Amino acid sequence: MDSSWPRFKEDFRRYYAVPINNARSLRYLQLFRTPGLHAVATYRFARWTLGRSKLTRVFLTPLAVYLQRRMRIKWGIEISHHADIGPGFQVVHHGGVFLPWDLVAGANLTIMHDVTMGVAYGKKQGSPTIGDNVTIGPGAKILGKIRIGNNVRIGPNAVITRNVPDNCVVQLEAPRVIQFPGTYLQKQNDAS
Repeated sequence: MDSSWPRFKEDFRRYYAVPINNARSLRYLQLFRTPGLHAVATYRFARWTLGRSKLTRVFLTPLAVYLQRRMRIKWGIEISHHADIGPGFQVVHHGGVFLPWDLVAGANLTIMHDVTMGVAYGKKQGSPTIGDNVTIGPGAKILGKIRIGNNVRIGPNAVITRNVPDNCVVQLEAPRVIQFPGTYLQKQNDAS
C-alpha cells in the first residue's frame, strides 16, 4: 500500500510521454486538466489512505470518498480503491469506465472509454486478473474470474469471458456490408 507515490510517478510519466505540441509549462497545464489523470490520482490517493493509521484514515477517508464520487459523477470513471493496479496506469478517454474492487492488474494498463470489468456469478465468480502491458479498447467488457495475459490488445466492443494467453490481440469480426435487393442505390445502378 505504501507504493502509491512511486506508482503515481510512473503513471504521470506515461501521461507526459504522450506527444503534445506545446511548451513544457503548457504541457503540464494540459495534463492537470486531463480527466484520466485526475481519476488515476484520485485512485492512488484513496489507495494510499488504506495503509495509514486509523487516525489518519478518519480524516482522509471522507476526502477520498468525495473525490471518488466526484470522478464518478463528473467524468463517469469509477475505480475502486481496493483494486490493485500496477504502475503506469492510464485512462485515455473518460466516460463509462468501471473497475471493480477485487481487480488485479499489472504494469502499464491502458483503458479507453466505456470499459467495464465486471464481477460474474456462477462458475467464474469474481473479477479478472490482468497482466502487464495491456490495452483495452473502447466499449470492451471483461467479465468473470478470468486471466488476461501480458502484452494483450483488446479491441473495441469485445466481450471477454474466457482466459486470454500472452501476446494476443482480441477483436470482433469485421463487419460485413449487405445490400438488400430493391434498395435506392441498386435501382439507380439498374437504371443506368
